[in-house]
Amino acid sequence: MNSAQPQPGPASAAPGPATPLPHAEAGTLHALVLQSLDDDQAQEIVSIPLEGKSSIADHMVIASGRSTRQVAAMAQKLAERIKAGGFGHARIEGLPAADWVLIDGGDVVVHLFRPEVRSFYNLERMWGFGDGAGAA
Repeated sequence: MNSAQPQPGPASAAPGPATPLPHAEAGTLHALVLQSLDDDQAQEIVSIPLEGKSSIADHMVIASGRSTRQVAAMAQKLAERIKAGGFGHARIEGLPAADWVLIDGGDVVVHLFRPEVRSFYNLERMWGFGDGAGAA
């Protein structure tokens, strides 16, 4: 069925035991993105398949960081890992404020948020995903 599933628990839950990453085929840009975010301790990683919904990318990945500093660091490391992995140069938008940073990796678009900003924009709901999720 749908390989993208929200992480269990409310948006305000404290980090606990590791939750499984959304499924991704090994060796792909999608897998690299998910692993990079997991390595950098991103919270509530959600992957939304966009095939058939949009031509902008194959996947949209949404994750949260605990602070603007963590969000900025995750974005910069992810862009470096994408380039080092041979997937080309990723464009980054929103880095100075780091409340919401967009990383355009081509086939995968990544949105990194501070939790309050993520809750406000609620991209998961906009893309018809996580309809049962309420505001925290």
